[in-house]
Amino acid sequence: MPHQILVADDDPHIREIICFALEKAGMKTQAVSDGAAALQAIERREPDLVVLDIGMPEMDGLEVCRRLRQRSDVPVLFLSARDEEIDRILGLEMGGDDYVTKPFSPRELVARVNVILRRARAVPDPADARAFAHGKLSLVPASHGASFDGKALALTAIEFSILKGFLARPAHVLGRDLVVASAYAANIHVADRTVDSHIRNIRAKLAAAGCLDAIETVHGVGFRLGRCGA
Repeated sequence: MPHQILVADDDPHIREIICFALEKAGMKTQAVSDGAAALQAIERREPDLVVLDIGMPEMDGLEVCRRLRQRSDVPVLFLSARDEEIDRILGLEMGGDDYVTKPFSPRELVARVNVILRRARAVPDPADARAFAHGKLSLVPASHGASFDGKALALTAIEFSILKGFLARPAHVLGRDLVVASAYAANIHVADRTVDSHIRNIRAKLAAAGCLDAIETVHGVGFRLGRCGA
């Protein structure tokens, strides 16, 4: 069954380009021109993923995502202008899965959508039936379950994959390239700031659950898993 994608952007030309590219890749699309219409469309029928422009008038993409995360964990791919770096970082921290900057390559956008969908809807691998555990942190890939000291963690698909990469190699220091490899396809470029935003978001979610030593920074090298309350 084709994936259902909601595209929210106030520029009709951009909506047309995105919908054409996604439909050519075998997906079904619905396009809306503002944030309020996006929320209404999701209320009627939740899509498999939302492509959400940050810079929409009246209700911008960040506000749409904030409201959406109060009731849904549907994956979100943000669109942002190159001069809106702060907004892109905020978007990831508010629960966005990834972003594409304008002007963008339709091929790259489709690739990033496919990465998120694979992470969110992956058929469980029998090898993933076991749980990863470190200190008080545990992950069960087959059910996309994550918890710290018994408290459930609400992780995006990419955050889950990054954390799984750390748990699979708890004694290793991972450079940004290895962090990226655990969550993205090999042909997708991911900026260092994006990696840092995902790490910061994972830390914040774990801190809210009581884990203050989740991921440590090894300056000039990368990151490693902390003691996680052990």
